Amino acid sequence: MKTQLESAREGVATIQMEQVAEREGVPLAYVREQVAAGTIVIPWNNNRKPQAVGIGKGLSTKVNASIGTSSDIVDYAAEVRKAQAAQRAGADTLMELSVGGDLDRVRREVIAAVDLPVGNVPLYQAFCEAARKYGDPNKLDEELLFDLIERQCADGMAFMAVHCGINLYTIERLRKQGYRYGGLVSKGGVSMVAWMMANRRENPLYEKFDRVVDILKKYDTVLSLGNGLRAGAIHDSHDRAMVQELLINCELADLGREMGCQMLVEGPGHMPLDEVETNIRLQKRMSGDAPYYMLGPISSDIAPGYDHITAAIGSAQSSRYGADLICYITPAEHLALPNEQDVIDGVKAAKVAAYIGDMNKYPEKARERDKQMSKARRDLDWQRQFDLALFPEDARAIRASRVPEDENTCTMCGDFCASRGAGELFKKDLCGDKI
Repeated sequence: MKTQLESAREGVATIQMEQVAEREGVPLAYVREQVAAGTIVIPWNNNRKPQAVGIGKGLSTKVNASIGTSSDIVDYAAEVRKAQAAQRAGADTLMELSVGGDLDRVRREVIAAVDLPVGNVPLYQAFCEAARKYGDPNKLDEELLFDLIERQCADGMAFMAVHCGINLYTIERLRKQGYRYGGLVSKGGVSMVAWMMANRRENPLYEKFDRVVDILKKYDTVLSLGNGLRAGAIHDSHDRAMVQELLINCELADLGREMGCQMLVEGPGHMPLDEVETNIRLQKRMSGDAPYYMLGPISSDIAPGYDHITAAIGSAQSSRYGADLICYITPAEHLALPNEQDVIDGVKAAKVAAYIGDMNKYPEKARERDKQMSKARRDLDWQRQFDLALFPEDARAIRASRVPEDENTCTMCGDFCASRGAGELFKKDLCGDKI
């Protein structure tokens, strides 16, 4: 069975491409051409057939939500509820990142609970299983790792973050620069670095990259090149280790596409705003416009409890300059395992950020909704305002909780409503019918 990329290269527009074109309001021929070029991916799995979601050039910026158990909290039902809450809140994709409990069970229950494309990080389960089996994660056998990747793809993973870009050369860059302010923050990245150092061997995911690609191609699963050495602190952004891994991942993206596999490149986690544009331009240039999956980025290190906001600020900039998929951050980031409300808050903050970015990335297409909202506010058309809102039920609930005496106003201004006063001053004879 051919991948979306292989079909597109043969001039075939799949049902998934048709669904993406309809959802995005773009010509089908455009979607097929960009899938063929590797600048749009459609996370998919031949065993599961999730919603068709297009990620990439010329499409709206998508939002990913991440859930999963920890070694401290294992509640399968809670993860299912979080997955469903993420979908209701508007997430476009979902990552299942469990590291505690029965990892096959939680993955399968989450996949069954939603129809979003679901992704994961295979290294998590690989090192967990090695620790349970051998008492030491560094005794992981590479055959176990490749078998696990196959098993997870067979379960229906639509995309998979695989840490192929960490190699002995990138570790040497980390050593020579004198480590980092924020250290290493990727669980998969740290585990792979530890394995390589303990075994004095090259990363098998890099060394046998063609084997990784062959497995994911079999299921048409998108290979997301994991960012294991991403900066976990503002002052580590764009250090040599981070840039070296990005360079390798961009090279691997080219190679994977040549082999017929859909490819994503993952971006950093913490970054000051003045570096966002440069980072995205660099990735796009080096990868031939491969879709870019940004993990935030978190734009300040000093706001624990509000990192959904620091990330939303970074995500809006990322979307503006060309990022294609952003990973939400919840208020619990750096503090605790997210609960259901954290997931909802994280998704909604990221959706706002993605929309703001798209307003600037596609101004002619994306700003019409804002113009219509402005007119509805001017005219005190409350129903129209709710219809245009990103989260209409939230807006309705706030208004209903503080009902004004005059239903045409709100309790913010009441008798001093500026929109009502201005409307009385500037009648149709001044405004005409132009607006």
